[in-house]
Amino acid sequence: MKNKKIDWLITLVPLGIILLLCILFFTYPNASSDIIGKIRYFFGDTFGVYYLIIGLGIFIVSMYIAFSKYGKIVLGKKSEKPKYSFFTWGSMMFTCGLAADIIFYSFAEWLLYANEPYTASLGDIYEWSSVFPLFHWSFIPWAMYLVLAVAFGYMLHVKKKEKQKYSEACRPILGKWTDKFPGRIIDLLAVFALLAGTATTFSVATPLMAEIVKVLFNVTISRTTITIIILLITCFVYTYSLLHGLKGMSVLAKACIYLFFGSLIYVLIFGGQAKFIIENGFGSLGKMVQNFIGLSTYSDPLRTSGFPQTWTIYYWAYWMVWCVAAPFFIGNISKGRTVKQTILGGYIFGVGSTIISFIVLGNHSLGLQASGSVDFITMYNTTGDLYKMIIEMINTIPLSNIFKFVILITMIAFYATSFDSIAYTASCYSYKKLSHDEKPHKSMQLMWCILLILLPIALVFAESSMANLQSVSIIAAFPIAIVLILIIASFIKDAKSEANKSSE
Repeated sequence: MKNKKIDWLITLVPLGIILLLCILFFTYPNASSDIIGKIRYFFGDTFGVYYLIIGLGIFIVSMYIAFSKYGKIVLGKKSEKPKYSFFTWGSMMFTCGLAADIIFYSFAEWLLYANEPYTASLGDIYEWSSVFPLFHWSFIPWAMYLVLAVAFGYMLHVKKKEKQKYSEACRPILGKWTDKFPGRIIDLLAVFALLAGTATTFSVATPLMAEIVKVLFNVTISRTTITIIILLITCFVYTYSLLHGLKGMSVLAKACIYLFFGSLIYVLIFGGQAKFIIENGFGSLGKMVQNFIGLSTYSDPLRTSGFPQTWTIYYWAYWMVWCVAAPFFIGNISKGRTVKQTILGGYIFGVGSTIISFIVLGNHSLGLQASGSVDFITMYNTTGDLYKMIIEMINTIPLSNIFKFVILITMIAFYATSFDSIAYTASCYSYKKLSHDEKPHKSMQLMWCILLILLPIALVFAESSMANLQSVSIIAAFPIAIVLILIIASFIKDAKSEANKSSE
């Protein structure tokens, strides 16, 4: 690793800013929470339509790119074949994009919507509480990933750029400004968003993993201590996987997928709610597709419920922040595929797997609620502890202790496969120049593996800091969205000549 090749400004400045913010949040928790909360509310309340327009717009653009002349462009040489099989490619793509959050939310998100007055106002609470998870986790989030993935894939494999950065993808429009102040700001913002999003994602699912460990092994140590142990184990797994290259990452991703789908099949067959899962899931999917445009554009102008501000706008902003790492990785592994294959294959595997997860895991407990067998809603309203609530949901599944252990291993695998791809992307980002076929030095990869886990460990000790940092990452989505538009416009402009060749 040559020091002169390392872009220390882009690598260390965002990390320093985030560490400084965390210190401020920890030192002045109440004041910082108040200020950050007001800023976050301002962006969500004032510019909510901005996020909604960009979300729906990117989905429409993804369809246009896939079925237009751009769709025929091969991400690589024209005769080049995909390096990975569809299953391996899909596994790596799916696991890099969602982390273990998908398991946590698949179990419990319907419960949060069921408590919303707005959901009840729409009609059947059981059907609509299943619709919103499908909507907030499927087509628009994956559209953000996939459109950027083909833009980065084109940049890496067709144009063979030596700068693997956000700013480089904007060069067709920014021109000479790419290497000046605007380009540097874009790259600083991208790494900042990557670190903030990475640090906060652990706040969602790791407490559930800690709770599973406490229940399974009857340990008396605190949830915080268990969480740190889990984080260290996860770090070891994804570091080992990453240092063994893309082959190691692909093996881990496939193992994760086998565990994941195996768990879903088990719940469907042996959980006792197969009929409700299939029928309500099918109905919810239909209702989501039927109302897709309405759900995508609803802004609640009179603020009668605040639902889109609390949920849809929040989710779109959070997906935008996550768009830094996942699309780079997806674009990297999509060499040899056409733009159309990448987008539609991503929808089939990514969206398909996501929807199946929410339908099976969510509707299992929802079916018990609807039949009156278990009142999860009342239990949650009494305790307010969503993690213990999920444990209660898992307890309704046969051989629940074995299932808890499988879920724990699957969640570790999900985190590991997400973070090895993020560490790889961050490593590429740290170089001033890196040819399309050149890999980051293992020492740089190791450094990022350690950095990505240190911040979450530090934040475990201060929940307010975690919440504040999450709000900061949502605020960062505002300028990130502008960058997304620049990248998409740059790709369409730059790929026009290549598209004309491909369509001949």
